[in-house]
Amino acid sequence: MKKQTLYASRLKPLFILMVLIVLAPVLFHSPYYLTVLVLIGIYSIITLGLSLLMGYAGQISLGHAAFFGIGAYTSGILTVKYGVAPLVAMLAGILLTGLIAFAVGIPTLKLKEHFLALATIGFNIIVYIVILGMYDLTGGASGLTGIPKFSVFGFDIRGEWNYYFLVWGIVLLLASFCINLVQSHIGRVLRGIHDSEIATLTQGIDVLKYKLQIFVLSAVFASAAGSLYAHFMNFLAPGTFYVLASIQLLIMVVVGGAQPIWGAILGAFVMTVLAEGVRHYVPMVMDVGGEIEIIIYGLLLVLVMMFMPKGLLPMIGAIQERFRRRKLPEGGGPHGQRTVGS
Repeated sequence: MKKQTLYASRLKPLFILMVLIVLAPVLFHSPYYLTVLVLIGIYSIITLGLSLLMGYAGQISLGHAAFFGIGAYTSGILTVKYGVAPLVAMLAGILLTGLIAFAVGIPTLKLKEHFLALATIGFNIIVYIVILGMYDLTGGASGLTGIPKFSVFGFDIRGEWNYYFLVWGIVLLLASFCINLVQSHIGRVLRGIHDSEIATLTQGIDVLKYKLQIFVLSAVFASAAGSLYAHFMNFLAPGTFYVLASIQLLIMVVVGGAQPIWGAILGAFVMTVLAEGVRHYVPMVMDVGGEIEIIIYGLLLVLVMMFMPKGLLPMIGAIQERFRRRKLPEGGGPHGQRTVGS
């Protein structure tokens, strides 16, 4: 009975997400809305990895835009310059990103808290400078153009509608993978590391190994999202992968909630919709530049940390639990009987 309840608790959110994926393009079928939904899906892939890294392993990264950029530029360069198939280029980007994340993670994951955050910021800046400097390959500040549409075994994924289902199909698969991961032995170890590294070490667990594995996994998620982004936009600009983008990804996870993993998708949705709203409607009210986005992001982050430190999703769950308890008959039992100890 307990096992059935456990599987039901895993499958119910997946089923809800599947229904929303099917209904969303029917309700919002204009090209603009579909484009926004595709971008939400791409950012959700990154935030799912960040949720595992931050929410479960307790490691802060402010450099995931770099992994996002490595995947995007690897896929873009291989397809534009060398005529490699997009799917093969995406896999190459994932492999390269995984190797770089492994090399970067060994020294940086020995650092704690804000020192780790600063180290990942430094890595992000290095990648950004490399992208700007490798002009012949990346196009430098002018960007990389002419990236072809994504294709699978020769079949081109054209149009927002088809790309929407491709991206959100991947989100669904990765969300299912993440749910099973956090419910497994690895997930219990990650939660132990999050709560106390010292206590986890005393159990004879190689903490660095688990932190490195989850760091590489989250980087691979970001790389895959980068490839999808490159073939969707057909153009890459270095500014997309600067440190500010890493901060925005971090805010998505914090706003939605680092635990459970559904908070990552909620945060990606809220922040992407907010960014689009700010970009389109704020200039109508006041004459401001792009800096207003940074101000709003900062203000939102402060408010969330003050009033919803665990994010939107846990707060929504707490409200639902409060209403559920109010509806119970007086006494706490299913039929009004007083429970033991009441």
